[in-house]
Amino acid sequence: MGASGYRDYFKVLGLERGADADAVKRAFRKLAREYHPDVNPNNKEAEAKFKEISEAYEVLSDSDKRRRYEQFGQYWNQSGGASGGADVDFGRYGNFDDFINDLLGRFGGGGGPSSAGFGGAPGGFGFSSGFPGGGFPGGFPGGAAGAGRAPLNLDAEASISLSFADAFRGCERTLAVNEERVQVRIPPGVKTGSRLRLKGKGNLQPGTGRRGDLYLNLKLLDHPVWSLDGDLLRAELPLSLDELALGGEVRVATPDGEATVQVPAGMEPGRSLRLKGKGWPIKDGRGDLLLSLSLRLPPSFSEAERQLLEQLRAERRVDPRVDWIEQARL
Repeated sequence: MGASGYRDYFKVLGLERGADADAVKRAFRKLAREYHPDVNPNNKEAEAKFKEISEAYEVLSDSDKRRRYEQFGQYWNQSGGASGGADVDFGRYGNFDDFINDLLGRFGGGGGPSSAGFGGAPGGFGFSSGFPGGGFPGGFPGGAAGAGRAPLNLDAEASISLSFADAFRGCERTLAVNEERVQVRIPPGVKTGSRLRLKGKGNLQPGTGRRGDLYLNLKLLDHPVWSLDGDLLRAELPLSLDELALGGEVRVATPDGEATVQVPAGMEPGRSLRLKGKGWPIKDGRGDLLLSLSLRLPPSFSEAERQLLEQLRAERRVDPRVDWIEQARL
């Protein structure tokens, strides 16, 4: 602090003027770990530095105080509003986590879940945690060990989107977790809503060695053909008019490749064929594949096809709408 009592709070946090709120929070967390009294026991200089960065964070994380500070400089505290001093009474906090939670909650950090500080990786996922900053050292000199308080939750969560192929076959993903790259093996047959636990890969609480677990919430992306209904794998099977009417062997797709199935004659659209053991991976093997029959007419008919259809119309003996019209009368 200069003779005037003015501190350049941006320099205190190692930031350029104009740094946004996220940059301020990241800088404070980094310096708080470095100068925390538990990491520097009986070090008065570190304790003084810790108080200084806490004061800087208190001012720069509060939009009103920051506005006055940037407008009035060393006289910001006389421009209206209470003092921004940040002398810390360590004894009032049970542990360091209580102090950080209190400070972040009062001065811009929010009281609810926040980012766990996890990096991204391909596959579409994001992390969240119930603990601000991904964990901090615990315990202040002379403070209690948090007696009577709820246990600190160091667990974190991530959401990962998977293609049907990756979910069907299983795959590996590399995640960036607290500057650590973690290889994750996703087993075959996961579904939307499946949840994987990576023990000891959650948020770290420096100074104590405690680390939570990482929970992966999985979601399957939509597929143009396949859909899941519980353990059933479903798809629509397009058939021509003659295949529906006359039946016979038809070529179909399965997750394992092409196959041939027998379609009974006279099948109506909407009926299904069940292929046992050809569906989604389940605990005891494979589920069933259900193919729903649908009529697929061509964009146009050839002249020969049109003549055959005209002949069919002339020879047809049943009106398909007789019962329907009768039942529809009010």
